[in-house]
Amino acid sequence: MRSLKTFFLKTYGCQMNELDSEIMVGSLEKRGMTRIDDETQADLLIFNTCSVRDLAERKVMGKIGQIGRSSVKRSIIGVTGCMAMAKKETLFRKLPHIDFVLGTNNISDLNEVLDDVLATGKQFIRTDDQFEENLDYLITKRDDPVKAFVSIIRGCDKFCTYCVVPYTRGQEVSRPPDNIIEECTRLVQQGYKEITLLGQNVNSYGKDKPEWNCLFHDLLYRLDKIPGLERVRFMTSHPVDITLELMQAIRDLPSVCEFVHFPFQAGSNRILKKMHRIYTIEKYLEKVQLLREIAPNVALGTDIIVGFPTETEEEFQETYDIFKQIRYSVAFIFAYSARQGTPAFRWKDDIPEQTKGERLQRLLNLHLEICAEQRAEMLGQQIEVLVERRNRDEKHLKGRTRCWKNVIFSGSDQLIGTLQTVKVTGFSHQTLIGEIINKLSL
Repeated sequence: MRSLKTFFLKTYGCQMNELDSEIMVGSLEKRGMTRIDDETQADLLIFNTCSVRDLAERKVMGKIGQIGRSSVKRSIIGVTGCMAMAKKETLFRKLPHIDFVLGTNNISDLNEVLDDVLATGKQFIRTDDQFEENLDYLITKRDDPVKAFVSIIRGCDKFCTYCVVPYTRGQEVSRPPDNIIEECTRLVQQGYKEITLLGQNVNSYGKDKPEWNCLFHDLLYRLDKIPGLERVRFMTSHPVDITLELMQAIRDLPSVCEFVHFPFQAGSNRILKKMHRIYTIEKYLEKVQLLREIAPNVALGTDIIVGFPTETEEEFQETYDIFKQIRYSVAFIFAYSARQGTPAFRWKDDIPEQTKGERLQRLLNLHLEICAEQRAEMLGQQIEVLVERRNRDEKHLKGRTRCWKNVIFSGSDQLIGTLQTVKVTGFSHQTLIGEIINKLSL
């Protein structure tokens, strides 16, 4: 049987995909394989894909198609992730040179599928609709020595009409709290300072397992008790499941960062209903106001889709006005693209691409304007920064504030992995510039 010694893995998409890739890397290294950066020399190529937007899919299809047409050495090629779940067997027809398709719920089957491919020379596919909590998260191979992603819940039960996630990730399945606490404790013992809890909807954590008596805010209280865990972040959220108890946890728990991804998607109630977002803009604004009353220093992030089917100019303006009112510090703004398999795919995509592009640019310009004002307001402030790595220019260190802002400043590599108090002295584009005024935790 052919021996696999090296592998190349490319990740597309969200933080959950990044974590899935880290788990696969750990599994393959445990098998005895070595990861390399040269795809032309690897025995195994894996493309961990995203299916949330059309552009992401086209990038992957183009890349793998190019490999099939090239004259590089014949490698085993696998497609994993959301595109594997969305397209399933059709990938073999469109990309006949690939060897296996592995869905988001079958990561633990990777080595078994590889053995089947090597033993038979045939194509294999595993794309289970339901996730079973059977992953060995402790084998995860992380490149970042300071901060880590930790999965707490997979899947989504909200079924927004534009979103493929419920179909590519399945129903919500929470991970046992003791398992999460064990992994986070080990990470802290290994020197990690910051953990980001991941899920398609982290706020739903524990609702599928009422017998655990551990909802998302309960989990945060348990994590806060881990000695040495400096920071906890989480993403992503659904506004319906952001509770008073969660807001109070953000206020009361020292480790929980004052940043909440609070996506509203659109400012029109008619569009929100068409999206099946199950809240009104009035209810959304009430929760934002309550959160800011309870945790005044909180920064907010959001997701927005412009050009959703039938969106009028007046309805886009409502979205624009909400954005201007709330002043998000982080925003992921996209023009609508129809995704096959979703309810919205059946509707006419009736907003011209030029109109979508214009609306997108108007929101992006507003976001840049707000962020510039926020950075100017921070001049002279003293902020806590977790030093993550050396900046690309090699002259500065780089880190993030608790509210997700990038900061660069001078210092030695010994500071990497420590918390520092930094005075903001300027900014360039979207990055704050500062100087350390008090060296901590050395």
